[in-house]
Amino acid sequence: MRTSHKAVLGTLLAASALAGVSTRHALGQLKSTDEAVPTTRVRRGNLDLKVYTTGELRPAKRAMLVAPPVGGGTLRIVHLAKTGTPVKANDVVIEFDPTEQQYNLEQNRSELDQAEEQIVKAKADAAVQTAQDQVALLKAKYAVRQAELDVQQNELLAPIDAKKNLLKLDEAKRALAQLEQDIKSHAASNQATIAVSEEKRTKAKLAMQQAEQNIENMRVKTPINGLVQVRENQEASGGIFFTGMTLPDYREGDQVYPGSFVAEVLDTDQMELQAKLVESDRANLKQGEAVEVRVDALPGASFGAHIKTVASMASSDMWGGDSTRRFDASFELDKPDPRLRPGFTAHLTILASDVKNVLVLPRQAIFEKAGKPIVYVKSGDRFEVRDVQLKYRSESRVAVEGLNEGTEVALVNPEEAARKPQKVAGPLTPAGGVSR
Repeated sequence: MRTSHKAVLGTLLAASALAGVSTRHALGQLKSTDEAVPTTRVRRGNLDLKVYTTGELRPAKRAMLVAPPVGGGTLRIVHLAKTGTPVKANDVVIEFDPTEQQYNLEQNRSELDQAEEQIVKAKADAAVQTAQDQVALLKAKYAVRQAELDVQQNELLAPIDAKKNLLKLDEAKRALAQLEQDIKSHAASNQATIAVSEEKRTKAKLAMQQAEQNIENMRVKTPINGLVQVRENQEASGGIFFTGMTLPDYREGDQVYPGSFVAEVLDTDQMELQAKLVESDRANLKQGEAVEVRVDALPGASFGAHIKTVASMASSDMWGGDSTRRFDASFELDKPDPRLRPGFTAHLTILASDVKNVLVLPRQAIFEKAGKPIVYVKSGDRFEVRDVQLKYRSESRVAVEGLNEGTEVALVNPEEAARKPQKVAGPLTPAGGVSR
C-alpha cells in the first residue's frame, strides 16, 4: 500500500513538472512572436519635405544646324567648327563645297543674258514688222481709194469697163480687210514672242537668285551665341546600326545628304537642369520652390535654382529593367555661371515647404494591399489591417490620416512574420533542474 501511494505521488509530480515545462515553452513562443514583430506608435510632429535627386545640366536654348536642302545629291563639308568652340550669332559654323552651285549660277547667268538678247531682238523684229505693216496698210487704203474714184467714172464708161472697176474695188477692199487681220496677227505674235523671251529672262533671273541663295546657304551660320557640339555621323556605317555601336563625329571632307543634322549650338548663358522624380516625391513639389545645386565637376561650389516645370505624366524605363514610375522635371538656375557646361551632373536638394503638426509614421510602417496603403494596428495580441491616407512623404517618414495619435502599428508585415519558423529553445529539463 505504501508503495502504491509513492507511485501515485511520483506520477503527480512528473505530470506537474511536464505541465510547467509546457507552460514555459508556450510563454517562450508568445514572447518570441512579439519580438518578431517590432512596432512603433503614431506621433505628432513636423515633416521635412526635402527631396534629393540627381540631374544633368542642359541648355535651355539650342540651335540645330543642318545641311541645306540643295539638289538631290550629297554635299561635301569643307569647314566645320570643332566641338566646344565658342561662337557668336551669325558666325559660320559649317561650310559646304559650293562648286556645283557656282556652276549653276554661271549657267543661269548665261541663260539670263541670252534671254535679254532675245527680248531685244524680238522687240526690234516687232518694230520692223509694225513699220512694214503700216506701209502695206497705207498702200491698201490708197488702192481702195483709187478704185472708188474709178467707180465714180462708170457712167462715162462702157459697161464692161464699169464692171471691171467694180471688181477692182471689191478686190481692193478684200485686200485691205485681209491686211488689217494680218496686222493684228503680227502684233499678237510679236507680243507672244516678247512675252516668251521675258518669261525666259524671269526664269533665268529666279534661277540665278536661287543659285546665289544656295551658295549663301552653303555657309551655315548660328542664330545664337553658345558652344558648338558636332553630331555623330549616322551615315558613316552605310545605313547599318546596332545597339552599342560607336559612330564617329562629322568632320571636314565628309559627304552628307541635304537636311542631315550635322551640329548644334548650345546656349550656355541659359542653363537648366533636367532630372527625374519618383512618384512619391512628385506630390510634395510645387513650381517655383527653391533648389540647392551641387555640381560634381565643381567641388565645393553651390548654386541656387528653382523648379521650372514638373511633368504631369509619368514615364518608366521598361527596357532598362526599371519599372518605377518617374516624372520629368526641369530646374532653372537663378544666376548663370560661365563655369557650367552642358552634360555636367549635379546633386539637387529641393527645399520643399515643411509641414507642421501632423501625424507621422516611418515609411516602413506603410504597406500596400489591393493598390491601397494600409497599416497593421496592434489590438491586444493580434494585428488588424487599417486603411490610411498618405498626405505627405519625406525620405524616411510619411504624414498620415485615419489613425489616432499613439496608435501602435507594426513595422513589418505580421502575416509574413507569423509564417517564419520560430527558434526552438534549448533541451527541456524536468522540474528540479536535473538533466538526463
